[in-house]
Amino acid sequence: MTFTQRQSQEHFLRAQKSIPGGVNSPARAFGAVGGSPVVMDRADGAYLFDIDGNRYIDYIGSWGPHILGHRHPAVIDAIHAALAKGTSFGAPCELETQLAELVIDAVPSIERVRMVNSGTEATMSAIRVARGFTGRNVLVKFAGCYHGHVDSLLVKAGSGALTLGTPSSPGVPPGCTADTIVLEYNDPQRLDEAFTARGKEIAAIILEPVVGNMGVVIPTPEFLKALQNVCQKYGSLLIFDEVMTGFRVAYGGAQARFGIRPDLTTLGKIIGGGLPVGAYGGRADIMNVVSPVGPVYQAGTLSGNPVAMASGIATLTRLKESNPYPQLESMTKLLVTGLSKLATDAGIPHTIPQVGSMFTLFFNPSVVTNLEVASKSDTKAFARYFHAMLERGIYLACSQFEANFVSAAHTDADLNATLNAAKQAFKIVAAA
Repeated sequence: MTFTQRQSQEHFLRAQKSIPGGVNSPARAFGAVGGSPVVMDRADGAYLFDIDGNRYIDYIGSWGPHILGHRHPAVIDAIHAALAKGTSFGAPCELETQLAELVIDAVPSIERVRMVNSGTEATMSAIRVARGFTGRNVLVKFAGCYHGHVDSLLVKAGSGALTLGTPSSPGVPPGCTADTIVLEYNDPQRLDEAFTARGKEIAAIILEPVVGNMGVVIPTPEFLKALQNVCQKYGSLLIFDEVMTGFRVAYGGAQARFGIRPDLTTLGKIIGGGLPVGAYGGRADIMNVVSPVGPVYQAGTLSGNPVAMASGIATLTRLKESNPYPQLESMTKLLVTGLSKLATDAGIPHTIPQVGSMFTLFFNPSVVTNLEVASKSDTKAFARYFHAMLERGIYLACSQFEANFVSAAHTDADLNATLNAAKQAFKIVAAA
């Protein structure tokens, strides 16, 4: 069957008449690679199906949540059971406590947790709590780390902001970012210098413990140790944004994998099993400043939504019982090793960092340690590669600066098909 996206293209033209840019999140646009976004119709297991009838092996998984694959039976059954009782109560339900207990049991640093509706809401709230708890205003973030579209954090942001070439956003008053210090990731010296100068003013450090929003960037042990040291020395809080890495790189997140206990943690994606859920949590004494126990206000009409809670419970329960992580790591290593060999054979400079089931193929020969290095990647080569893979039925993140994900639904046949497609795609890139 000839590959065509005619219906997707027609629908995208229609969408642009009613939705800004035709998409409800910039990360879905094809601005970095050219062309029109694919409009999806359905999903199953490791596959997406567009409205033209094309099937894709999916390495996005709704940008991370579908670690079990799309439409896992246990998750769908739980959603149906919850729907039968109602969609939203605006009152407490048992399911939100059950999910909270699963999160606390799994994530080493979390003693209390508050459910919210998105990763952005989680990071915004965690920062407010950190400032309220410490009585300080200054926040440290790292260039290329994306923590949602929070005003004070849209400074040298990753993800869609980086992809679109606008790492800072109009509409954010200067005062909102005046108390935000931006440093380079994996740079302990600059971190120490910043705290030497302003340590007593700094409420918290926030970072992705494995970056996924400028492509996968792995923290060095020295950097992680430096983060702990300065926070302990100056009484600042360490916030791990594990919206992407939580239950992805290990059941207990990056902090369990690396053996580090942050003071606060933000979560999302997997804990909702594909439905809109976020959470923030940490030490009990810190979380006890949150209303109604303490004075730091945060609320949400749909927080703890029973349908979303049921989806998250089913997902985390399945992950705990089946422990797919060793297999996910093994499959991802096989895929990454195969891609690297094919790229080398084609004479394409590259590097492919991988942590657990997260990976990024950078068209960049240097080890990517921060935004400065990531920004030197050959984005034109990536765009050619992306479209060549798409036409061969492989659905990748539509930006050089995003993570891809392997799910428990992927099979050896899927990996082989991906490598066969990549062999042809690399030829196209090399010939350009």
